[in-house]
This record gives sequence, structure tokens and C-alpha cells, in this order.
Amino acid sequence: MAPPVMTGSYGSLPDLLAAVAAAHPGRDAFVEGAERLSFAGWHRRAAGLAGVLARRGVRRGDVVCLMLPSTIDYAICYAAIAQLGAIVTGINTRFGPTEVGGILSRCEPVMVIGSGSARAEVPAGYTGQLLDAGALPDCYAQPALDQFPALRPADPAVIVWTSGTTGAPKGAWFDHAALRAGADVSGLLSAPFDRRLMPTPFPHAGFMTRVWDQLAYVITSVLTPAAWSAPAMLAALADEQVTVGQGVPTQWEKLLALPDLPGTPLPHLRIIGTGATRVPAELVRALRETLGCPVTVRYATTETPSVSGTRTGDPAEVLERTVGRAQDGIEIRILGEDGRELPAGEVGRVATKSPFQMRGYWRDQDQTARAFTPEGFFVSSDLGWLDADGNLTLSGRASEVYIRGGYNVYPLEVENALSAHPGVAAAAVVSAPAPVIGEIGIAFVVATPGGAPSAAELRSWCAARLADYKAPDRVEFVSELPLNAMMKVDKLALARQAREGNAAGRAR
Repeated sequence: MAPPVMTGSYGSLPDLLAAVAAAHPGRDAFVEGAERLSFAGWHRRAAGLAGVLARRGVRRGDVVCLMLPSTIDYAICYAAIAQLGAIVTGINTRFGPTEVGGILSRCEPVMVIGSGSARAEVPAGYTGQLLDAGALPDCYAQPALDQFPALRPADPAVIVWTSGTTGAPKGAWFDHAALRAGADVSGLLSAPFDRRLMPTPFPHAGFMTRVWDQLAYVITSVLTPAAWSAPAMLAALADEQVTVGQGVPTQWEKLLALPDLPGTPLPHLRIIGTGATRVPAELVRALRETLGCPVTVRYATTETPSVSGTRTGDPAEVLERTVGRAQDGIEIRILGEDGRELPAGEVGRVATKSPFQMRGYWRDQDQTARAFTPEGFFVSSDLGWLDADGNLTLSGRASEVYIRGGYNVYPLEVENALSAHPGVAAAAVVSAPAPVIGEIGIAFVVATPGGAPSAAELRSWCAARLADYKAPDRVEFVSELPLNAMMKVDKLALARQAREGNAAGRAR
């Protein structure tokens, strides 16, 4: 791992931004289509907006919520809020009124900055201020404050909301010291003066907790359009000479399917990072072979935004089966239901201890206490096991495990088996209640063009590779899998569909 460009002992993110703006004023901080924003421009526009927010009563320790697309405006607002010592949080613009209302009630922001349909989702009972995004350009040009508040490393900086795939979103909060630690453990995805693709929503931990990392390495963030598309992603990779390609598996799969890809040189691409959900082995192989550069498969959670990753020298079986070893400075343990550490090879809860982890769930001491062990390990809802070399293999989420006839079935294991079939483009497995045996597994499958395997064939395929009780009891063929706001497979939607289909089948 290369050392960062900015090596001073900065106490807060605004201090670091000011230093980068002075040392590298003309270098691009953000590229969004034809628009470019330098580090000096980022600092200056944020200072102007911060002055406006201060004059409207925003103070140190207040929460300000962004309901904006993932654009340069979002990044400027983020920095402006931080300059005041306020706490920035964001809501994905794809969230509906129930999710929006729940988040606003939990964090009680003094102001919401939003535009268009996003602002329409703000509940009628919200009593804080609203700032329309249309006013932002004028705010940027306003005078800065004569003096910004002095901040401490332990001051809260950001709140990031979990995706809500297993219930109501929870707010993981980070202080400035945690954000700094993110740069220390960034690993292969950060090098001085990188040009890094940013195709994920900004309210996600991938942006919210990574701004210090961007500043420390003086990295240019290349944004894709808010309405993401594979052609736009490819154009950004090529036109902006991107060195670090990032994206969830769904995005890379769509990019690999583009007919223009073979004729588009990408000579500057030094590494590809993917993760956030299941990464099929065949996708890793295709990325390495097609794009001709190393791939790192990463594992993280909202609460611990960097946990593990594969290394460039790892053998193919490690890249294609695991999410690598713990990043430097991070510990991983596998815990049983009784909280005791399990030996290598046994499946249990993935627990991590890191300087780069949330300090707790915002205004929720009970949830926070349940999330950590007495030794300070965050216990995730993910299941996995460690091999003798410390490589982590994920088995799914604890909430997704189902019990069929007294036997535990891990959906991720079944999904990996299904995806290895040449006729399967994508697969997701959920459970549904069943008489006598308790629960059954239902697989939703997207067939490859011209593949069209039968349900019986896929069941036999799984039974030949796994215990027979793990083969899906029912296979539903679909044209595509539903995605949530984070471009992950929406297991909640599939579970509803499975239950409804099961009930209809019993009624027939």
C-alpha cells in the first residue's frame, strides 16, 4: 500500500480539505460529465454555503440531511456541513416516504437540503428548515465565515443509514477519527493521485465514510450519471482515464455484456474493486480476462466500511471463493450463537474490530450495546467461515438462513451452486413456510440467452454438488431479479413473492 500524499496530523476533515486545497488547488476533485470541480473550488464553494447555513442557524452538533442525487452538489454540501462542525447524513433518493419519514424521525435534522421529487417525500410534520437545491449555486458565491469552529477528532461527523434489507434502516455514526482511519486501511483501492470511478449512491458508506481517504490521497472522483447505465460507466472509464474501477457485481455484469467493450481500450485501469453483495466466481474470471487487470473482491458493512479483501497475488481459488483476508489493522473473528470464537472452517457470525468502524447507532443505545462484544468487536448479521490462511468465505445473512426439515440451509451456498450452471445468468434463493418440514427453499433464476435449463435440471445440479436437502424445492424463472436502492438483489421483494406463490400453490 502506497503512503498517502497528505501526511500531516489533521484533526478533522475540514482541516484536511483546507490543506489539500492549498497544496493541490487546480487538481480535479470531481468530474461529472462535462463539469469539473477542483479541490480549491470544492473548498471555496463549501465555505460560501457554510456561511449561508450558519446565518440560517445551523450550528456545531446539528444534523443536516441531504436528499440530493449523487452529484458534485452533494459533495459540496457535505463539506459545507462538516466545516460548521455539523453532522451530515444522506437519504437515498430512491427511498419512499416510509423510509424517509423513519430516518428523519430518528435523526431530527435541523435542515433538509433537497430538490424535486426527493423533497416531496419529506413528511408534512417535519418542523426543520428546507433548502431547495436550486438555491445552491447562489449560496456557493456568498462570503465565507471569518472563522470556522475548531473541531476535535472525536466529534461526530457523519451518519450513514443501513439499507434496510433486514428491517428499518439504522443510523451508523462516525467521528472524524474514524474517517481518518478509513484512509489508513484503504489498501489496494487507494494510491496517490488515483482517478476513481464512483458509481454507487453517495448516501452509501462508499462515499460518506471515504471522503478523508479521497483527500489524503488527492484522488479524483469520476461520477457516473444519477440514472446509472452501463454505457455511461464504460464512457467514464475510458474518457477520464480511470485507474480504479469500482462497482457492485450487477454493474460489472452489465458492463461486460456491452458489445462496445472489446473495442474500448482501458489502458489506465490498474485495479477493479467489487463487493457489497455476492460476487459470482465466473464474474471474477470474466473481469480479469476481459479487462486485463487485477480484481480485488472486498467485504464491508455499513457499520464497518472496510473489513477484508483479496490481494493481487492471491491464487484464482481465493479470488473466486472468498472475500480475502482482513485489511491491515482489522481483526476478524467468527462467533457462535453463544458468543464464543469458532475455529477455522466453522460457520458463524462475522465479527470485526477496527479503528474504522461506527461509534454506534445514532440515538439508539440499546441497538448499539447489542451490536458489540465487550472486547469491542462489531457482530454483523453476516455468516461466514475462515480458512487456515485467514481468508473469509461468506455463507449469507443470519436472517436469511432457513431450516428445512431440521437442517440449516444457507441461501448463498445454493446461489453459488446455481450460478455455476452454464444456463444460469443470475440466481437468488429465499425461503417460504411449509407444512411438516417447516420451510422450503425457492430459487428465482435468470437464464442465460439460449440456456433455458429446466427446474428439474437445476435441482439435480444442486443436489449433485450439495446436500440433497439444500436443492431448491421450487424454481421460478424470471427475466431479471429485483434490485433495491443500493443495486443489491431485493430479497424482501422476492420473499413476498415466494410466500404469495406458495399460498397460491396450496390453494390450488
